[in-house]
Amino acid sequence: MSVKTETDSRIGRLIDNINSIFVGPPEVVKFTVATLLSRGHLLIEDVPGIGKTLLGVVLARSIEASFHRIQFTNDLLPSDILGLSVFDQKAGSFDFKPGPIFSNVVLADEINRSTPKTQSALLEAMNDMQVSIDGKTHALPPLFMVIATQNPVEYHGTYPLPEAQLDRFLTRVRIGYPAPGAEKRILREKDLNERIQALKPALTVAEVLGLQKQAEEVRVDEALLDYVVKIAEATRAGRSVKLGLSPRGALAVVRAARSMALMAGREYCVPDDVKAMAVPVISHRLILDTSLYGVAKIAEVEETVASIVRGVPSPD
Repeated sequence: MSVKTETDSRIGRLIDNINSIFVGPPEVVKFTVATLLSRGHLLIEDVPGIGKTLLGVVLARSIEASFHRIQFTNDLLPSDILGLSVFDQKAGSFDFKPGPIFSNVVLADEINRSTPKTQSALLEAMNDMQVSIDGKTHALPPLFMVIATQNPVEYHGTYPLPEAQLDRFLTRVRIGYPAPGAEKRILREKDLNERIQALKPALTVAEVLGLQKQAEEVRVDEALLDYVVKIAEATRAGRSVKLGLSPRGALAVVRAARSMALMAGREYCVPDDVKAMAVPVISHRLILDTSLYGVAKIAEVEETVASIVRGVPSPD
């Protein structure tokens, strides 16, 4: 089996494994896997009851990863996430007790229900793959992904994520309500928890790390880099845009496009890879001048990004 065929097989197995439990739009699963391959973090923003938490659980089980779900509440403390130092009387020293952040996949459920201080505890971990506690730095696992969920409709007792925190998420996706046929499948199937527990991993952590390295090696032509720069410039020049795409955001587009190319079985990027990932990578990084906060705003920003990308000529 060639390297390409083996890569395609591994990615295909992972996607099929997730789809065996998760019922939702195929592009959501693709965006999730692309985020994983890009060493990125995922924000799922949608109404309750459509499978946000389920997607995170199934992904973790599909890659044989250590997993922790953290239910964010307004009384959650940073130490509840990161861990804390406990004094050992026998040894006469402090021992560090790692928190749930020291897992391969961390599900931050309803992240906007915790205070900004607790939300910011994730910032260093998501950006630098490490946490600093009591003056000491502790490295996170080589495979580390945060999947955060939030409800964009109810705001009572919530703390919206600041722009700096949003920027740490490579992608933001919406699942949406299922199509009638998919919803009927959900109603027909039974014993969801048993099926999740019985789900066998499709990949090992080592295999995922190998795929991440392959994604980093996907070629991006100079003309395609110029294309991404033009898209970034167009977001900053948009009349309805108050805050455009940053250079870090443009870099995120390239990273995600590389992963999309790898998923398509190619060792090089094409314009369609950038177009496919533009909305989930860019939309949460833009701030519009006039829009209402909520589901309408998310849809409006996504349409603005799509319109900007359509207006930038792509290379041949």
